[in-house]
Amino acid sequence: MSRSLPLQQAPGTPQHSAPRGAPAVRRPQPWLWFAAPGLALFAAFWLLPMLRLFSVGASGPDGVAAYFAVLTNHRYFISLLSTLTLSAVVTLATLLIASLVGLFLQRNRFPGQQLLMAMLTFPLAFPGVVVGFMVIMLAGRQGLIGSISHALFGDAWVFAYSLSGLFLGYLYFSIPRVILTVVAAAEKLDPALEEAARSLGASPLRVLTDIVMPALLPALISSGAICFATSVGAFGTAFTLATRIDVLPMTIYNEFTGYANFAMAAALSIVLGVITWLVLALARSLTGNGVAAAA
Repeated sequence: MSRSLPLQQAPGTPQHSAPRGAPAVRRPQPWLWFAAPGLALFAAFWLLPMLRLFSVGASGPDGVAAYFAVLTNHRYFISLLSTLTLSAVVTLATLLIASLVGLFLQRNRFPGQQLLMAMLTFPLAFPGVVVGFMVIMLAGRQGLIGSISHALFGDAWVFAYSLSGLFLGYLYFSIPRVILTVVAAAEKLDPALEEAARSLGASPLRVLTDIVMPALLPALISSGAICFATSVGAFGTAFTLATRIDVLPMTIYNEFTGYANFAMAAALSIVLGVITWLVLALARSLTGNGVAAAA
């Protein structure tokens, strides 16, 4: 009885697929290899430190209740209230000033405009400590305002170490960020809409309130959220100026270095981070896109 030899497949012919029902072999997706470094950095520099910070915050004598101390403890609550109030006022003042200046710079061309833009954004190069030092040189005990007021009225005006000085410092490094955002958003406005409104008899104020500002609203919300978050967490300027003010970043610093209360410092840091995240998340939901940090 003759045996049939197995048929050999001719070279170049396609391979037969695996029998139906056999488990498919999954090959690793190439994008996973590109995502691996980012995931490793995320885990090493954000996830693990945040988990450790959260565990330290709950390791004190108050346990998890330490995260609510910012509401139950009078000193922490006043510190939080001062921080949020100051940041909100800085944000509103920054949006008002930067909107006017940004619209003017985008709508008008004049000699030296680029130099003026460079000067307005120059504070972005300064760390918070330098900004605080400049406020001291302006409104400190030996500052310019104090010298002029003493020469004119016999009394030196010193407000660098108060909420007014801290407000001035925060305003100084917040305005450039918003100006850049407003100028970039104003360049995308359609001039035909404004021309149509003017042809229908709308006043310049009406054009501004009904056409320009609604178009700039997403950019203003995004930059306002960045301004608020930056002011809430600003430390360098507060460290230089807040000798009489108990803002939350300084409270965390004092708990950590002055009292060695690591658990409370960690808990307050988590609370500060959650507040900042909520503000940015709210801004993203209102604008319908990501909140990009200003340069």
